[in-house]
Amino acid sequence: MSTPDLFRLSATEMAEGVRTRRFRARDLVAASLERIAALDGGLKSFITVAPDAALAAAEMADRQVEAGSPLGPLHGVPVGVKDLTLTAGLRTTYGSTLYADLIPDTDDLSVARLKAAGAIIVGKTNTPEFGFGAITGNELCGPTANPYDLDKTSGGSSGGSAAAVAAGLVPLAQGTDFGGSVRTPASFCGVVGLRPTPGRIPSPGRALAWDGLATQGFLARDVADAALALAAVSGPDPRDPTSLPVPVWTVPDLDALDPMSLRVAWSTDLGSALIDLGLAERFEAVMRGLDGRFGHFVEATPDCREASAAFGTLRAAHIFHTYGRTLEQDGDRLSPSVAWNIARGKGLTAADYLRAEAQRSALYRRFAVFFRDHDILMTLSASVPPFPNAQGDVTEINGFRLSTIIDYLAITYTVSLIGFPCLSIPCGWTADGLPIGLQLIARPYEEDRLLRCARFLEREMGFRHRWPEGL
Repeated sequence: MSTPDLFRLSATEMAEGVRTRRFRARDLVAASLERIAALDGGLKSFITVAPDAALAAAEMADRQVEAGSPLGPLHGVPVGVKDLTLTAGLRTTYGSTLYADLIPDTDDLSVARLKAAGAIIVGKTNTPEFGFGAITGNELCGPTANPYDLDKTSGGSSGGSAAAVAAGLVPLAQGTDFGGSVRTPASFCGVVGLRPTPGRIPSPGRALAWDGLATQGFLARDVADAALALAAVSGPDPRDPTSLPVPVWTVPDLDALDPMSLRVAWSTDLGSALIDLGLAERFEAVMRGLDGRFGHFVEATPDCREASAAFGTLRAAHIFHTYGRTLEQDGDRLSPSVAWNIARGKGLTAADYLRAEAQRSALYRRFAVFFRDHDILMTLSASVPPFPNAQGDVTEINGFRLSTIIDYLAITYTVSLIGFPCLSIPCGWTADGLPIGLQLIARPYEEDRLLRCARFLEREMGFRHRWPEGL
């Protein structure tokens, strides 16, 4: 395979090729950097690219191969890291001019584990300022374009990671997900987006140690790569209390699934989310095509009606706790969307917060009861198809005005609230030829079943990434 074509390989194939000396890590990194140089002027998926550091790391990786040293599962694989995540010696801006020149001294634990697994960080992927925004753009970079239509958005807030993976700039990229920030871009860009059970990927730097609303995850072009990345960074860390009971997770046999043993439920809207009519129609056609593929397949959903109120309050409280002082001191330098997101939490009381926690608790218990009779719940990964970057926010669906600019995420933030592992996988196309994502939800800590079901759909139903035309 020629160097320019190496970008088409999966992360799994790349790592195997390096181990067996079919090609060098330097070749993989060079192919990634060439792809970035050729395409990212139009995509704007990276805020920062680190060619010298990446090539130096690749040279070291190749020397380790030659020396017969033990190799990690991602040895020599170029990856992107979302620019909300600390990277030692590599600029981390949070998508904000306030941190345009920040060079961290330490890596986030997930980045350290990626490096320990042999991955090579080629750069930092774009994000809206502090991760708040329906499109991935900020005053430093962007907006990130959708590889299937450069006028459309890649989604927020891991849109840089999703676009980079979809277009073959890197085979794998790290992301973060609060209300759908891995799953929405995965849906918009036709890739796999994995949000694991909170604690599966420890976050020892998190200010609120017991908070599980936000997690890290991965964007990949296939299920096996998402599983490989999760295995590389999972495992307990005593500084994160949510990780303590979690055993070390390893990649299972993804093909070891009897689909007739699965009890699958599906719902277009979880009974509470407003969904674009065209998407709903296409999703329901996909569901009809899956009838008979599983042992039990039925349209059903838990009661999710309180999810919007609970998430809105909890999200606002958490954001104000983290960024309230930033709004006070530098509000005039923040984007209007970020300022709005922070200010929403200013007047909240302890009673408001505890009421939302009670609603969240009731929702979790309803899902727990629902999953006594079902193993997987399927729904859409996004309420709307990719929209123009020029639009900015989503303010209405089907002509109905949304209460807030985050309510278009109801189909994903409902699952964030309860902390069940979930995954977005491509399942079809809009009339305009843009990707549609299918969201799979499993019980807490059942990533094995989640990934095996996704792998079955990928293998047997063709639910997989398709290269964008011309790229």
